[in-house]
Amino acid sequence: MNAPVVRRAPGKFLIAGEYAALVPGQPAVVAAVDRYVTVTAAPAEHADVELVTGPADEPVLLRRGHRGLAPHRSENTSRLRSLSHLLAVLATVDQLALELGLPLTRVRMTVQSDLHERGVKIGAGSSGAVTAAATAALADFRGLRLTPEARLRLALLATLTADPHASGADVAASTWGGWIRYTGPDREELHSTRYAHGVALTLRARWPGLSLRSMAPPPGPLHVGWTGSPASTPAQVARLQNTPWWNSEAHHRFLTDSGHVVDDLAHALDHADQQAATHALGDARKLLGGLDRQTSIGVFTPMLTTLCESAEAVGGSGKPSGAGGGDCGIALLPAHADPRPLHRLWTAAGITPLPVRTAPCSAPLEVIGPDPARVLPVVAAPTPRTAP
Repeated sequence: MNAPVVRRAPGKFLIAGEYAALVPGQPAVVAAVDRYVTVTAAPAEHADVELVTGPADEPVLLRRGHRGLAPHRSENTSRLRSLSHLLAVLATVDQLALELGLPLTRVRMTVQSDLHERGVKIGAGSSGAVTAAATAALADFRGLRLTPEARLRLALLATLTADPHASGADVAASTWGGWIRYTGPDREELHSTRYAHGVALTLRARWPGLSLRSMAPPPGPLHVGWTGSPASTPAQVARLQNTPWWNSEAHHRFLTDSGHVVDDLAHALDHADQQAATHALGDARKLLGGLDRQTSIGVFTPMLTTLCESAEAVGGSGKPSGAGGGDCGIALLPAHADPRPLHRLWTAAGITPLPVRTAPCSAPLEVIGPDPARVLPVVAAPTPRTAP
């Protein structure tokens, strides 16, 4: 019997490049933070697959069939909609295992998350962290031994199964840790390759647009404020893609400007220049503000606007993190600045300062590109995992 495997992945905050990163090859800067999702893969007792996503929740029991996984009880069908990323990981990792001739033993997957505040999600990339942690746990449980890059690619494939329009930036940060500069792959090409040739060959293929580079975090801390209002990134993205702006010349200008902002921020981080990093964050806010005025999709809520204005009032810069519409905003302050005035302003406005630090990077200074130099061989000869 396979021994239980426990893996965890950090949440993230998108620092710059949101919305632009939806286009393959467009850069973003993402920071992994020390709030985690933990996934345990262990032998199941009552079904082919058992999913447990909360301490008070009954497990969702699934059986394998010709059309994939199906719930044992009809009342669990609606719950499966909220488990799309876990199901995508199961489908993707199991397909790889089958292609490699490994047996699909019963598995119970248990998820625990620190990416909530007072029972409400904070917008720290919980879907990406679940995907990264579940991919690592299930792959190890199945007896797969993946290189770090193969694990990243496998998690990205699972993400695109659950959300074909996702940039994958959250998964990259949750898989790799630290601060990264990331560009996403061509989703349509990956989709075509996977369904024509399978997962194993797709992992070994060229991924146009994909790049990842680890960077040092800024000299000063990242300040995070939670507005208390949850937001849906997929809903915000769908809203934007359904506007005329998405196929306009203004969109092309936005992509160019966003690339410049990300490059400015990356240059500042590479040179440990807190002032330049703070200035680049302010430019990122202005760029998002222009997008919001042109599209009216609601990136900036009143509380997010207050969060940004508060940061500027104490000499720093602030912006929404990610798609906006709620969740969290971030701020950088000048070097050696006292953060307490900012936190007092946020607290007075009903914004909760969240103490976070950068999550450790799994492979410092690592550079990943479209060519799978570190993927071959994707899987070494599996070592059976037996319980003591």
